[in-house]
Amino acid sequence: MINQNKHYIFFDGECGFCNQAIAWILKRDKKDQFLFVSLQSDLGQQFLSDRNLATNNFQTLYLWKPNAYYLTKTAATMQILKLLGGKYKILSHLNVLPDALSDRFYNILARNRQSISAKNCYVPTEQERKKIIK
Repeated sequence: MINQNKHYIFFDGECGFCNQAIAWILKRDKKDQFLFVSLQSDLGQQFLSDRNLATNNFQTLYLWKPNAYYLTKTAATMQILKLLGGKYKILSHLNVLPDALSDRFYNILARNRQSISAKNCYVPTEQERKKIIK
C-alpha cells in the first residue's frame, strides 16, 4: 500500500555505495518522511515500468512523492537534502551548476559507484527496517 504522505527513495539495492547513502539518510530522517525501495524489488520494477523507464538500469536515484512528482539524479539528491532540513537544507542550495552539468558528474559517480564503495554492508536497526520496502 502506497503512503501518500511519504517520500519514496528508489535506489540500487545491490550497490554498497547506494546502501551506505541510504544508511546516511536513515540516520538523519528525524521527521520520518522517507521510505526506501530497491529498484530490483517488485515495487521498484513497477515504479520504473509505470514511467516507461528501463527496468534493468539501476544507476539512477529516484525520489517520488505520490501524486506530486518524481525527481532523478542531482535534483533528487538536492530535494532529499532540502527535506532533511537544517544544515542539509543549506547544502541543497550550494548546487549552482545547471542540472545538465551536475547530472554529468552524477553519471560519472554512478558508473563508478561499485568500485568507490567500501563493500561494507549496513545493517539497519529494527526501527529503520520498517522504512525499507521489499
